[in-house]
Amino acid sequence: MIEIIDLTKKYGSFTALDSLHLKVTRGTVFGFVGQNGAGKSTAFSILATLLAPTSGTAYINGCNISTEPKKVRSQIGYMPDFFGVYDQLRVEEYLDFYGATYHLSAKQREELIPQLLELVNLSHKRDTYVDLLSRGMKQRLCLARALIHDPEVLILDEPASGLDPRARVEMREILRELKNKGKTILISSHILPELAEMCDEIGVIDNGKLVAHGSVAEIQAQIHSEKIIVAKVYDGLDKAIRFFEEDPNISEIRTLGDGQSLQFIYKGDDLSQVQLLKAALRHDIPIVSFKESETDLEDVFMEITKGVELS
Repeated sequence: MIEIIDLTKKYGSFTALDSLHLKVTRGTVFGFVGQNGAGKSTAFSILATLLAPTSGTAYINGCNISTEPKKVRSQIGYMPDFFGVYDQLRVEEYLDFYGATYHLSAKQREELIPQLLELVNLSHKRDTYVDLLSRGMKQRLCLARALIHDPEVLILDEPASGLDPRARVEMREILRELKNKGKTILISSHILPELAEMCDEIGVIDNGKLVAHGSVAEIQAQIHSEKIIVAKVYDGLDKAIRFFEEDPNISEIRTLGDGQSLQFIYKGDDLSQVQLLKAALRHDIPIVSFKESETDLEDVFMEITKGVELS
C-alpha cells in the first residue's frame, strides 16, 4: 500500500529527513514517534505531495508521489498538524465545499455528509458556524474533511495535539472505527501511550532517521532481551525475595508500594520462567499473580533516543 524508498529532504547543509525506507501494508495503522524536529511532519508533507523530496521517492497504492501527484491526492486524506478552517461557513457548508473540490456530485455530497458528521460526532453541529466550534470539534471536522472523498490512506499529523482528555478519547475512538473499516493510517503523536493502543506498528524517528521499526514488543526486544517480571504474594514478601535472589537469571529485585509485590529483571526464556513459577510454588511461596510487565511506549522511546539532546 505504502512504499517509501530512501526518502531524503535537505535544506542546505541541514538534513531534515535522511534516507527513510519503509513499507506499510494495507489496513495497517502505523505510528510515527519522534521529538519535535525529528522529521515526522516533513515525511508526512512529502507523502501528501505538498513538499518535494531532495532525493528518493514513495508510492501510495502504486502511485508515485513525484510523478503522479494528482493520483496520489485522490488516494489520501491528509490532516496537517496546523490547519485552517473557513470560519464564516457552517459545518455542513464546509464539508459541502470540500466535497465539490473533489468533484463529488450534489447528490453524492447530500448522502455522504450526514454519514461523515455522524462518524465524527458532529451531527448536532451541522448548522453551527465553524468559528464557534471547540478545538476538539474543529479537529474532528478536519478529519471528516480528510475523509470526504473516501480515501484508502489517511495521513494524520498530530491529530490529538492540544486536545483535552475527553476530546483525545473521542478522537481515538473515531480512529479505531476507521481502522475497523480497513483504512491504512499513518499517524504521529506526542501522546505515546495512545499510539501504542491503536497502532499495529510504530517507527521511531530521530534526527531524520528511522532508528527503530516494528511493534512495541519487537522494538523492546531489539533493545535488550531481559524481561521485567512482577510477582505478587499473599504474604511472606521477605521469604519470596530470598527465594528469587538465589536464581542466577534474576537481578535488580525491588519491592513495590503495595507491600505484597516485587519486581525483577529476568534473563531466562519462557520455559525457564514457567519452571521458576513452579519452583516458587513448591517452596510454599504463596504467589497470587506472576506476569511479565507490559512495556510502555514512552520507556521504549527514551531508551532508543538515550543520549540524544532534545530540542
